[in-house]
Amino acid sequence: MPWIYAIVGLLVGLVAGIVIARLTTPQYKSQKTLQKDLDSAKFEIEQHRQELADHFAQAAEMLDTLGKDYTKLYQHMAATSSELLPSLPEQDNPFVKKIAQHKESDTSSASSDDTFEQPPKDYAQGATGLLKPEEKAIIRSSEVVSAKAS
Repeated sequence: MPWIYAIVGLLVGLVAGIVIARLTTPQYKSQKTLQKDLDSAKFEIEQHRQELADHFAQAAEMLDTLGKDYTKLYQHMAATSSELLPSLPEQDNPFVKKIAQHKESDTSSASSDDTFEQPPKDYAQGATGLLKPEEKAIIRSSEVVSAKAS
């Protein structure tokens, strides 16, 4: 029975010694302060990232508004330039040239939008059978070109 008291006393002494050594060791304290500093630095970095994201979102919104305002101003100047200077020939009016170019680019972009709505010629007709075992016919662009040529 006395050997049980000795083992229990040894275990209690060992645990107490580890706890005391852990608390009094300067490396443990410095490790704890370094961990706190690291956590605070990570928090500050995350705050800066969030502030940057908010800043860029606000700047993008402001640039969008600025672009719209410049477009409105340009349209206003173009509309009133012919009214305010009726004696100015159209070829000398800088706004008329830009409006004509702008209208041409709008019509060309509208016609190019139609070409993007059609899929390329090598798309499969119907489902490709990825989820079903049946296979569908796939049209190759080279076959279409050679069939049209003959």
